[in-house]
Amino acid sequence: MPYYRVVGEVPRKRHVQFRRPDGGLYAEELMGEEGFSSDSSLLYHRYLPTAIVKAEAVTPTVETRLEPNLPLSPRHFRTQELSSAGDLVTGRMLLAGNGDVRLSYATSDRPSELYRNSMGDECVYVQGGRVRFESTYGVIGAGEGDYVVIPTGTIHRWVPDGQVSVLAIEAAGHIRPPKRYLSQYGQFLEHAPYCERDLRSPAEPFTVEGEEVPVLVRTRGGLSRLVYRNHPFDVVGWDGYLYPFAFNIDDFEPIVKKTHAPPPVHQTFEGPGFVVCSFCPRPLDFHPESVPIPYNHHNVDSDEFMFYVGGDYSARKGSGIDIGSISLHPAGFTHGPQPGAVEAVIDAVSRGITTTSEKAVMVDTFRPLDLGQGALSCEDTGYAWTWSR
Repeated sequence: MPYYRVVGEVPRKRHVQFRRPDGGLYAEELMGEEGFSSDSSLLYHRYLPTAIVKAEAVTPTVETRLEPNLPLSPRHFRTQELSSAGDLVTGRMLLAGNGDVRLSYATSDRPSELYRNSMGDECVYVQGGRVRFESTYGVIGAGEGDYVVIPTGTIHRWVPDGQVSVLAIEAAGHIRPPKRYLSQYGQFLEHAPYCERDLRSPAEPFTVEGEEVPVLVRTRGGLSRLVYRNHPFDVVGWDGYLYPFAFNIDDFEPIVKKTHAPPPVHQTFEGPGFVVCSFCPRPLDFHPESVPIPYNHHNVDSDEFMFYVGGDYSARKGSGIDIGSISLHPAGFTHGPQPGAVEAVIDAVSRGITTTSEKAVMVDTFRPLDLGQGALSCEDTGYAWTWSR
């Protein structure tokens, strides 16, 4: 994270004695990235965070196999047709992935078990519903349009308030704001489309009593379940630059040009080998002869995974794309507006339409995306031919 936070009780200096009311010592835990050479936070536990009493291997309950995108084709997946058999962690249906990132969809109304992803950061986009995110750092309330960014190794759980649907972006490394938005010291710059005031993080400690508490742990070797002697939610205070936070897509401030701007102006986060972009309602391009709709383009170095979450996406009219749809346009395919869309938008502008209502979350990857069984089970197999109609 680009700025320092203090939550709860912490001692005046790091790595000094910090005593409980009964005279014993709180247990200090450093959560740090890149081998003590990047962002970190210090957490102070009532009990030892190292004390486990049992460990067992876990077999995944959902299909995690990936298949190449062959024959090469643009794809359309209808997440509206997916129904999860688990919670927002164990019920994730794998849509696509590669060595850098896994993209999954989940919908559930049940609380998840405690979970720790030790493979990389997660960015979970809440498509619909309300959910309480609980972690060792505290609680964040999240709802429709929220990105919840979770640092590697954070023990957490999801507690829905009714049915909740999410897109889970699981990185093989760390997810951060783009470097071009930040000063050399980590402050958001004036040209950035969002800033520190837009980010929400835990405001106070969250403690839970319990003994022999299971935690599902994902590592590069697979899944395990560790049983902790005491509940991991026992932190009385923490400080540092590393912690979970939420950011709502409606707080993204679109960057506008006279003519159509390319997707980098919509970039929201970056990860190893991928970027996350937010397409939000904005003024249409205002050059008198502009074509206010994406031009045909071929991103030779990236696959484009687009999740349509709101509004009216004019460039896709006639393709079958609707709210909840996901399109995948691979690097070997030139894509752009559906036939007739350019003319329709120019006509709309001539009739006084000045803004777009579209809202979408896009993940661009710099290595090809393979396909998961979740996506293949809800594919619109006629999508590739919609440009030829």
